[in-house]
Amino acid sequence: MELGFILKKFITFFVEPYGIIFLLFILGLYMLFMKKYKFAKIFLSISFGFLFLFAYPPFANYLITKLENQYPKYNYKTDVKYIHVLGSGHNTDPSQPLSSQIGDASVKRNLEGILIHKATKDSKIIFTGYEGSTDTPTAIMNAKFAKALGVNEENLLINPKPKDTKEEAIFTKSVVGDEAFVLVTSATHIPRAMMLFKSLGLNPIPAPTNFYKKEFDGFLKAPSISSLQKSQIAMHEYIGILWNKLKS
Repeated sequence: MELGFILKKFITFFVEPYGIIFLLFILGLYMLFMKKYKFAKIFLSISFGFLFLFAYPPFANYLITKLENQYPKYNYKTDVKYIHVLGSGHNTDPSQPLSSQIGDASVKRNLEGILIHKATKDSKIIFTGYEGSTDTPTAIMNAKFAKALGVNEENLLINPKPKDTKEEAIFTKSVVGDEAFVLVTSATHIPRAMMLFKSLGLNPIPAPTNFYKKEFDGFLKAPSISSLQKSQIAMHEYIGILWNKLKS
């Protein structure tokens, strides 16, 4: 795997909630070990403060909702030839059925792409995504899932090489040019994906899926792991959007 890609993932970890909390906590413990109690209290207090904030359901829901409300759901009426389903996580554990080997986000992305394909005559689905830490690319796994649900193999375009959204966009541009196509990805990811695809001269029609947002139901909520995960997902996208803007 390319050194630059690994370095990007490493740096990204330390500017997102998990990494920030972990780093501040380790610094606090180090200061405590060095008997610098004032600094230890500061770092430990900030780390626990961030942990509470990012795990607080109303705050996590706010972060998620600001992303997911930017594009409406797809209307299934647009006449397009190509539907690009962006890759996401998977595993290749042979003891699990295919439905479990495909990650939660991937299942919803795939189902949305298949539904659009079924509603759009003569359309083709583009699957992209590399193997990650497994021995089988995400694109291959998603295509296998689509075929299991009745999509004909001749209606699938598969590229197992792209490692990130930009590489996926570059491949799609080589296929569709400036022709309009449907872009299927998670609702949290769609703002950044749309920005990136458009910056390369593409004309995507958004089809968000895999929503995390919930209707507001009060502030009296206890921190939760699921909310911390939502904050992690949201902040990953905000940082990605900021980075794209800085580069452009």
